[in-house]
Amino acid sequence: MHVPGATHIERLFREAAGIDLDKSDLLRVREFVDARVYDMLVVAVARARANGRDIIEPWDLPVGKGLQERIHEFRRYDVAVSLEPLLRSLEKLPPLELGYSVEVEAFLPELIGGLTTALAHLFATLEPGLRNPQTHHWEKAERIFRLLY
Repeated sequence: MHVPGATHIERLFREAAGIDLDKSDLLRVREFVDARVYDMLVVAVARARANGRDIIEPWDLPVGKGLQERIHEFRRYDVAVSLEPLLRSLEKLPPLELGYSVEVEAFLPELIGGLTTALAHLFATLEPGLRNPQTHHWEKAERIFRLLY
């Protein structure tokens, strides 16, 4: 199966954490990041509603200090992230109750990049010297991210 942005994902993992990905890992990265973005958008819906708005704004997204730092790091790598595959992936998930602003849509590629960079660093932190994540690494990463989002 072709994974959109595979070359960029591989490069990002190598540069951020020295990790090599195989084809199954590439699909897992996309699914993992898409799910985290969706989770963050669900939280953003609740924040927008609580503030009486009918559209998600950037400040509604739950981006903490660590993720913001990973987004800044991602920008330094100068790796392109395409928004279209994410939007297609999000269309397959349950619909959100609110739409999002143009600013949120413009921010999504950086959010994807920051989450991907964070995931690469997480693997390197869980097991220093790791070259290729295995199933148990993915399961542990999923549990850790679920604690946060």
